[in-house]
Amino acid sequence: MSGEGENGTMSGPDGGYGEMVGGASIDLDALEQNFRHLKSLTNAKIAAIVKANGYGHGMAEVSRRLVEAGADYLGVAQLSEALSLRECEPDIPILTWLYAPGTDLTYAIRAKLDISIGAPWALDAVLEAARLLGQTARVHIEVDTGMSRGGFEPSRIAEAGAILARAEADGLVRVIGAWSHLARADEPDSSETGRQLAAYREALDVLEGTGVVPEIRHLANTAGLLWHPETHFDMVRPGVGLFGLSPNPNVETADELGLVPVMTLTSRIVATRKVPAGTGVSYGHTDITDRTTRLGTVPLGYADGIPRSASSLGPVTVVGIRTHVVGRVCMDQVVIELPDGVEVGDEVIFYGQGGASADEWADLAGTIGYEITTRLGRHVPRTYRGKVGH
Repeated sequence: MSGEGENGTMSGPDGGYGEMVGGASIDLDALEQNFRHLKSLTNAKIAAIVKANGYGHGMAEVSRRLVEAGADYLGVAQLSEALSLRECEPDIPILTWLYAPGTDLTYAIRAKLDISIGAPWALDAVLEAARLLGQTARVHIEVDTGMSRGGFEPSRIAEAGAILARAEADGLVRVIGAWSHLARADEPDSSETGRQLAAYREALDVLEGTGVVPEIRHLANTAGLLWHPETHFDMVRPGVGLFGLSPNPNVETADELGLVPVMTLTSRIVATRKVPAGTGVSYGHTDITDRTTRLGTVPLGYADGIPRSASSLGPVTVVGIRTHVVGRVCMDQVVIELPDGVEVGDEVIFYGQGGASADEWADLAGTIGYEITTRLGRHVPRTYRGKVGH
């Protein structure tokens, strides 16, 4: 990772901004504020989920700050992410849960990663790697309680538990956790979370009957942490909430939840023009001006993470005034309507502090806030405000 310091830290493909006009400012103080707020809502341990490059914010940098703030665990989906993260964070437990058949898991065991096991082939692969190394693997058994995506089906939990119990007795594994994932926790009125909770408790009972008693039981994501305290158990796994986004703004917005946006995406105006009524704008002329209009060109587009589906809709803020994208979002630029007095070089806030929220962009683009920040291109520079961490 490039560029690390107390304030104004830059991280980009060449360690700096290069020639790109635009970037994301990551407020690490806001990140810690969100962490502490979420931590205040539970007595459980906190596994900070930093998958997908820290939800687009920069995995290494945000992880450092979260560990410093008191996170008990870190979690990432892909094994490659976990191995990279271990180089930055040598001491904290790191949970990882996505890898393919044939993956050499000896690297994960050597790195002392917590490896999720959610299928018979995965159980076999972990045991084979542990035997090969002669080293105990740290594992979490995943059970499918209703997500229909990952984890052992209820009918296979007893068999998996029996194998794990023997393996634990032989020193091949240490069963750290048992976990599942909530499908509809962001719908507080749905009865599905109650059904999943019952299924999870039943799975724990089955595992105990085979001799497997996990050290950590964990079920709740951000939505579970916020709206379903009965799902907290020993550890909760907040992700999107750490970054100042709501799991469901239709239930409660981030602001209503007391969360602060961590990412602010900005660029600058590189060209302006005044056009008469009847002027077509951008590809396909999907927008035609209905009056004399000042337009500005801003060099961020869908290749950088601006959703094309927000064409003619995306809210931006210039000199404190809210305006919007005009016409189609292009690959590397957009056209916006300009308020009076705005000139070339003025800053444009796409979303974040001082502008619209990522959730607003998501609503207009027909998606969710998670996608808005995670789709931000890795080539887009991130500048870090506040102490980065150890």
